[in-house]
Amino acid sequence: MRLNKYLAECGLGSRRNVEELIEQGRIQVNGKTIMDFSTQVDVENDVVQFDGEKLKTESKVYYLLNKPKGVITTTKDDKHRKTVIELIPTNLQIFPVGRLDYNTTGALLLTNDGDFSNFLTHPRHNFERIYLVTLDRDLDAAHKAMLTKGIIMERRRSRFLSMEYPKRNLFKLVRVSTSEGRNHFVKRMFSTLGYQVVNLHREEFAGFRIDKIPLGKYQKLDRTVIEQIKRKKIVGG
Repeated sequence: MRLNKYLAECGLGSRRNVEELIEQGRIQVNGKTIMDFSTQVDVENDVVQFDGEKLKTESKVYYLLNKPKGVITTTKDDKHRKTVIELIPTNLQIFPVGRLDYNTTGALLLTNDGDFSNFLTHPRHNFERIYLVTLDRDLDAAHKAMLTKGIIMERRRSRFLSMEYPKRNLFKLVRVSTSEGRNHFVKRMFSTLGYQVVNLHREEFAGFRIDKIPLGKYQKLDRTVIEQIKRKKIVGG
């Protein structure tokens, strides 16, 4: 991002005003005074200062992580376990959108945009989540029908939107979709009928898929993609 645009987004004034500050030698980037307002800055990693004080931008960032096992979905952990934040090198204070269990893998969004996080997780938007589930035993056909029709869990009628077997004659492996955001929802649905989830992988969340992202790696998302998701949901797509 151009330095003058960055300074304007930090609230120092209009583009014209911040250019005057630069010309006055009042702006430093990584400890060096910068006089050229067309200088490019890395908003995540460069340290930009005004009269020696570090600036913070309102620019938002969005990451899609293919979460591996053995990593906790939080910004910090009292037990000193590795967190998802440590997998994305950035100086910005990002946080996960929702959560995945310690040993659950797959699609996880991280951002510093609280409004977008609330938008994705609010129940009224019903964003779909798709999981690949490995069970401890074959899924009974009658139970499969019950899980899509609906069962009572925690005094609420709960169901999967769809269920399928991705591999022929392998009935321990099931793909399910749901718009539910309740904690441990998939595991508790199967547990209610006496099954244990051995492995859980989220393939998709709110249209974001991690097919081409290796386990433990991430992709930085363009702001235009975020706006498309918002527009699509707002108009009822």
